[in-house]
Amino acid sequence: MRGYFAIGSERISKPMNLGALMRTAHAFGASFVFSIGAERNLKEAYASDTSKSAGQIPYYQWDSLDEMQLPKGCQLVGIELTDDAVELPVFRHPPQAAYILGPEKGNLSAAALERCAHVVKIPTRFCINVSLAGALVMYDRHLSMGGYGPKPIMPGGPEGARRKHVQGPDRKKAGR
Repeated sequence: MRGYFAIGSERISKPMNLGALMRTAHAFGASFVFSIGAERNLKEAYASDTSKSAGQIPYYQWDSLDEMQLPKGCQLVGIELTDDAVELPVFRHPPQAAYILGPEKGNLSAAALERCAHVVKIPTRFCINVSLAGALVMYDRHLSMGGYGPKPIMPGGPEGARRKHVQGPDRKKAGR
């Protein structure tokens, strides 16, 4: 899979949710995890992060949105239930993305939504747990960008339905 992604939350307050998000991000190959305006006593997060992701991927803890620094070209993608948000099953993930989720009992701030290049919603009847929402977004990214072929028409499916990589043209030769 080409590109990279990160995932985090604004104003997360429950350490176990952060730990679960960190563990799932590690499992799906995130480049880093972050929080903005999080509660300071997050040592308990490591209790639910049994993969010990802190030793494998960076965790950035910013006090405010103004402090947040994303790599050049990285698009911020808000995950929020808004009327104008794109539904996750039809969203095309950017190659370089940082997904930001809202807090457990609230929404992404207006300032965070304003910074987002895209806003995506998970088509559920009501809000779900922040770590579960993060897992669904990462799973959808993995499915849509991981080189898997289309799903079979009939239940079940053939083994090895992954698409083969096709080498593109050499960029240096094409420009001469």
